[in-house]
Amino acid sequence: MPAPLPERCIDNHTHVDATAACSGLPAGLSLAASAAVGIDRLVQVGCDLADSRWAARFAAVHEQVVAAVAIHPNDAARLAADKGDGELEGRIDRIAELALAHDRVRAIGETGLDYFRTRDEAGRAVQRWSFARHIRIASATGRALVIHDRDAHADVLRVLDGQGWPERTVLHCFSGDAGFARACLAGGAGRGDVWLSFGGAVTFKPNGALREALAATPLDRILVETDAPYLTPVPLRGRPNAPYLMPTTLRFIAGVKGVDAGDESALGDFCARITANTLAAYGPWGPGASTGET
Repeated sequence: MPAPLPERCIDNHTHVDATAACSGLPAGLSLAASAAVGIDRLVQVGCDLADSRWAARFAAVHEQVVAAVAIHPNDAARLAADKGDGELEGRIDRIAELALAHDRVRAIGETGLDYFRTRDEAGRAVQRWSFARHIRIASATGRALVIHDRDAHADVLRVLDGQGWPERTVLHCFSGDAGFARACLAGGAGRGDVWLSFGGAVTFKPNGALREALAATPLDRILVETDAPYLTPVPLRGRPNAPYLMPTTLRFIAGVKGVDAGDESALGDFCARITANTLAAYGPWGPGASTGET
């Protein structure tokens, strides 16, 4: 367990269900462990229809959790290849229904483009179509949009510009350089608010360009995440990640931003800023009600 943070903070992107499957850490214990170190709220993210339904149910019974729902880009490409475009379209329709039925579903994501795992142009075309649908759902439902972007920076911006940016957009596990960070955050009519979310990858030694992107990102545009069970921060890289490990990443990020992580007052102020950013992106936590089937 890392040392507790001086002020509470929020993990804005995690997969508690996948963490349980990967490491055996039960969902309830994961929440308790993270709260013990100051991570007292989180965003549970779905990557397919079953995951998204689970995320909505989990958030409905845990006040410290809100949910994001979507079909992940790689899942979209596989689903269309295996079962046809109609099946993919039907499942995306169910995602829209989940967002409308549950006020604790605060985001549409993770959606986007992944050109690392999906190499064929047919699959990438499916991803772009699916991404565009998710963007429209986020705009129509007033939910934040959570973007997965791997090796597809230019096309992510192209699809967003073509569809129109939602009111609030989060680039999860930001993986670009400083130039791409500035391009994502560039002001413009209709762009809405944009945040860049940094996870454990920023601690990896080879990722100097990512640290430059973090350094170039204004403090009020930064979010922090675990993406657990993936991307465990140094010095624990190679083990399964979990929300209770976020203080390690947060202290590292604070250092890159010039905050002395050993100064409890300064670190507390940094945590408060990250919390305020997260609340601006996802809305308030607290009791919520479900109004439809999951």
